[in-house]
Amino acid sequence: MAADGGSTPVTGANRAGPRIVSLLASGTEIVDALGLGGCLVGISHECDHPPCLLDRPRVSRPRFDPRGLSSGEIDAAVRRAMADHGSVYEIDGQVLDELDPDIIITQAVCEVCAVPTGGVREVLGARGIEAEVVSLDAHTIGEILASLEQVARAAGQPEVSRGPAGSLRARLDAVREAVRGTGRPRVLGIEWLDPPFAPGHWVPEMIDLAGGRNLIGEAGRPSRETTWERGRGSRSGRAPHHALRLRARSRPRGRRRCTRSASCASRRAPSPRAGPGSSTPPPTSTARAPAS
Repeated sequence: MAADGGSTPVTGANRAGPRIVSLLASGTEIVDALGLGGCLVGISHECDHPPCLLDRPRVSRPRFDPRGLSSGEIDAAVRRAMADHGSVYEIDGQVLDELDPDIIITQAVCEVCAVPTGGVREVLGARGIEAEVVSLDAHTIGEILASLEQVARAAGQPEVSRGPAGSLRARLDAVREAVRGTGRPRVLGIEWLDPPFAPGHWVPEMIDLAGGRNLIGEAGRPSRETTWERGRGSRSGRAPHHALRLRARSRPRGRRRCTRSASCASRRAPSPRAGPGSSTPPPTSTARAPAS
């Protein structure tokens, strides 16, 4: 998550801060946007931005290797992992213990999209690790912006969220103004191909905000399995003008810029251990709707 305006300047008030482990890709981007990258001592296997923070130890890994698997094969592997283990991911408790975090960022929105809050608490309890668990459970765009404030408060520096959050709100306002009075094409968003999943949470809201008319999926509600037949007909009984194949791990992309600060530099983690490949589906793309 990149916000215009650059990194928060380092001052005496934010030079020393908590040791943060982020088990959520968007959490890592939030830490960077807040100018707290120097406090980050560990990340998840899925974290892929900003490049300057990817040298941190990887604290999680998937229970299967998704490379080379089709959408349907990944779905089957996820279901097996949930049935056999109750989770798609493993947390390296020994590495987490060695990192001695003060704060761990995770989420409870989706059990299979990223390391869930429950799994983190289980590992902390089993190993006797005392750390504050910050669960980012946004379901709307407004709640995503509030997540910046949530992380800043947990880090004891609430003031660092004002610039990035304000910049993102201004960009959203600019989008609303740019599409005001324009036509609203029908948009079919699909978060997963086999089986097809209708978008939920903030994605339908993003489509509407960008000037489209979302056809399936409900804003603020979980993503849900659907059918191609429903997608072709949609609620209105009319075919979509555009089909969007979305990343299951959807995040605001913005300008890809490293905003690493010198904050907490003296507490930076030692050389990391290599982590496995990401389980992220292919990047967002625009595709033609299935033929009727």
